[in-house]
Amino acid sequence: MTENGDGRVPELGTILGVWAHPDDEAYLTAGLMAQAVRDGRRVVCVTATRGEEGSWDEERWPTATLGEVRQAELERCLEILGVEEHHWLDYYDGTCGSVDPEEGVARVAALMDEVRPDSLFTFGPDGMTDHPDHKAVCAWTTDAFPRSAKPGARLYYATMTPQWAGEFVPRMNRFNVFMSPDTPPVTPHDELAVDFHLPPDLLELKLEAIGAHVSQVDGMLNAFGRDFFREAHKAEFFRLAAER
Repeated sequence: MTENGDGRVPELGTILGVWAHPDDEAYLTAGLMAQAVRDGRRVVCVTATRGEEGSWDEERWPTATLGEVRQAELERCLEILGVEEHHWLDYYDGTCGSVDPEEGVARVAALMDEVRPDSLFTFGPDGMTDHPDHKAVCAWTTDAFPRSAKPGARLYYATMTPQWAGEFVPRMNRFNVFMSPDTPPVTPHDELAVDFHLPPDLLELKLEAIGAHVSQVDGMLNAFGRDFFREAHKAEFFRLAAER
């Protein structure tokens, strides 16, 4: 266990992140991924969809071409973070909940068999924001874990702290970020398995990575300003969901 300021980060080894849309990886694990790359560890990112239905401005980012835009944004984000391995599951945005669960589980299990991660990161059953795609990705990954995880591997669910939720949720919900009053999930500091407080240089890198997702973040950056993002995303929190 490595202490980081007033937080904690266990030894993570090879990392596999399984997410639903481009930009999920940046908000929730950009710092962890970039630090792992700096430490010489393998980092693999998986994205289920290209976020084709996520347009905030149909004139600037028409739905018909948004998938291509968001693919390019994700590629730029991962380049900033130094992550060189990425896989698409190639589902259409908003349809993950209707995918045959066994198919989704098998797709994630196959990637786990290939990567052999020590640490697996994804959403909790709440989907962080209650998004159906997020919750489906969690279910696939959770069910794949006992099937394919190697001995000693750990599964981590994204979470926030009560303090974070109290400070940032009311402002973020001007953009309907959290779709249910039960989201985001919260975990007290002393129950977190990963409590990563980003050092200043890594935080600036994370902000650059988030900013690469222009089609998604431009409106919030204009409304809130970069300093708000710097404060809201200066730490990454996960709880331990399972261990082999």
